[in-house]
Amino acid sequence: MKEVDKLLRGGKHTAILKVSAEVCLSCGERLYSLETVRKFAKIRQQLQREETQQFQAMGQSFPVV
Repeated sequence: MKEVDKLLRGGKHTAILKVSAEVCLSCGERLYSLETVRKFAKIRQQLQREETQQFQAMGQSFPVV
């Protein structure tokens, strides 16, 4: 198991999580537990519904045209 950063997007929001994953030594593919995948889905839904009050803000993002 290795601790990795996972970027999740939902609507116009993005969240970064530190989670445990099995990482393939050949290709780098990450394998997450079922519990972790369910957590990802819940957080994506919260981001899409803009239920972000419990998340800590880390700056801002800006689209560059």
